[in-house]
Amino acid sequence: MPVSPQAYRPETAILTLGPAFYDPVEAANFPQTILRFRNDRAAAEVGLDGLDDAEWIAHFGRFTPLAGTLPQPLALRYHGHQFRSYNPDIGDGRGFTFAQMRDDRGRLIDLGTKGSGQTPYSRFGDGRLTLKGGVREILATEMLEALNVPTSRTLSLIETGEALERGDEPSPTRGAVLVRQSHSHVRIGTFQRLAYERDEEAMRRLVRYVLTNLYGEDGDDPVRLLTLVVERTATLASRYMAAGFVHGVLNSDNINVTGESFDYGPWRFAPTWDPQFTAAYFDHAGLYAFARQPEAIHWDVMQLAASLRLIAESDPLIAALQGFAERYQVAIREALLWRLGVRPRGETEDRTLVQTLERTLRATDAGIDRVFFDAFGGPLPDHYDDAWNDLRAALRGYIPRKPRTHPYWHREAPCSMLIDEVEAIWAPIDAADDWSALNAKIAAIRVMGEALA
Repeated sequence: MPVSPQAYRPETAILTLGPAFYDPVEAANFPQTILRFRNDRAAAEVGLDGLDDAEWIAHFGRFTPLAGTLPQPLALRYHGHQFRSYNPDIGDGRGFTFAQMRDDRGRLIDLGTKGSGQTPYSRFGDGRLTLKGGVREILATEMLEALNVPTSRTLSLIETGEALERGDEPSPTRGAVLVRQSHSHVRIGTFQRLAYERDEEAMRRLVRYVLTNLYGEDGDDPVRLLTLVVERTATLASRYMAAGFVHGVLNSDNINVTGESFDYGPWRFAPTWDPQFTAAYFDHAGLYAFARQPEAIHWDVMQLAASLRLIAESDPLIAALQGFAERYQVAIREALLWRLGVRPRGETEDRTLVQTLERTLRATDAGIDRVFFDAFGGPLPDHYDDAWNDLRAALRGYIPRKPRTHPYWHREAPCSMLIDEVEAIWAPIDAADDWSALNAKIAAIRVMGEALA
């Protein structure tokens, strides 16, 4: 058990929702459990950093229950729009909620899995995760955390000794099971299922659960809940844009009602400010392209509003939903100024700066990471030519939010996470079981995070 008993605060809040929200399941019995990654920084926030490796593997590879929390894994039930088509036949198909606890800020945290075996919602899937998919999720969550995006954390990755067949990577490929540390796994799709089934009592219970346990508020007011979700998801959309991140699959079952990003499949970071850049090879229409992400998230929140009509009047829900655009405009200014490393000056000046920044990035086709790295704290270096004069002028008068004294700013190039880098990290793991590139990248990302924080 944890050696941090004062920090470990187990919870079972999800059980108050009742069995209509989940199905008890069993984890797969894997041939092997080889520990590949443990996130002690995240584990310390919930009192689990004191587990030795054998205990870690027992809990996060064999899923021995953690003391005081859920006695059995729970596969959550939900529906969702997938590329705008409604699907009532989904739910946790290769994962489950394994435990709940409070973190060092008092937030309710779920430990959820990916690749832990089949559930009633697996359909024709094997319920497994490829090792490469797990490595990619580590990289996504570490990079997003450093770039100030609300995100789940990859707590653990354990190789399972299985050979998996996949159509989108060379097969057979190695299997793994991942544990995610997240501020809830309640999705917009969780509400959609109850609306689909016309279950008013369960809908009120879910609203109360989210307000009480995830937002720390009393009551069961669906309009208040929608208002909070609008604020959080608009902020999430703005942080995606400032990070240059493309999630790839912003379906309504992939939008957490706390506004915390999770479930990373075909994600990518855009090399340049290209509005049409997509992450998923199957997103032929560009529905979830880089610049369309705020629209996509807003559309998903509209589905939450539609679901809440089961227990609320339309007019106040519509009024709450209309706050998304205004909140996004404020949030994108905050997010881009944060990444530029400057303090706000005022709405007019800040709006001008953001518009100039986006216009210049598009016109010059410059690397996103490079520009933010060079511009951090205000002035642009002299090697930026006349095409950057408008941005240089817009930055004039801004005060740095912190000095460029951290060693990170003495690097020749910024820390980035483009697709070629991801493949270069995976290649030695695949060929020679060499994890040094991954470990070095995680360390570099965390150094960047310290410099930006």
